[in-house]
Amino acid sequence: MTFFNTYLPFLSSAISFILAAFIFNRFAKRRGTHQLLWGIGMVFYGTGGFCEGYYGASGWNPLVFRLWYLCGAILVAAWLGQGTVYLLAKQKWAHTAMIILLVASIASAIYVFSFEIQAPTEALDELSGKVIYPSPKEGFSPRLITPIFNIYGTLGLVGGALYSAWIFYRKRVLLHRTIGNILIAVGALFPAIGGGFSRMGIPNALYIPEFFGVVLIFAGFLRATTPMKEEEPQPASTD
Repeated sequence: MTFFNTYLPFLSSAISFILAAFIFNRFAKRRGTHQLLWGIGMVFYGTGGFCEGYYGASGWNPLVFRLWYLCGAILVAAWLGQGTVYLLAKQKWAHTAMIILLVASIASAIYVFSFEIQAPTEALDELSGKVIYPSPKEGFSPRLITPIFNIYGTLGLVGGALYSAWIFYRKRVLLHRTIGNILIAVGALFPAIGGGFSRMGIPNALYIPEFFGVVLIFAGFLRATTPMKEEEPQPASTD
């Protein structure tokens, strides 16, 4: 048990669930579909972190692995990105994408929980679908579907946040939202980058970026939803 593969994922999980509570509270007041989906996405983020921490503390568990792969490796980015799609895209396109995502998510859950898996034959510092699931070249594998979800989600969340930041910056309005969206975009990139390094076999490459990612996303949410105090106009000089 180490700080990086146990306590850090648990901390990421706790921050994710707290942020989810903030977002759901905002949804309860404003009833925005994008807020509901962002909240669900952060629950997936928190679930993935909890599973990573559990694995670091207690070792291999098939149920924990399935939950981690479904929530942390497949669904989280796509549902966060879908929230941004609802915020920026036309409703008919957002509804269509939501139906596809919902069907794909249900199908993925059924497949992940029905796929026969075995305990890893080697000790792992962190959860890895690369070791548990067969290579996509060897036949259909859950690893085939993860890039589709993650690319869609990352493009939606990061691209949408950067687009929103640019719009606010160009109009010179709502500076707090410009800053907040930039923080969210950068934070959303961290887990994607960490996942790439993790697949290259770099130890702790997944957990550290996940932690900094959720911290930046939380900071971005707080900044984007908290207006900045405008500078009071200076009195005219009497000189």
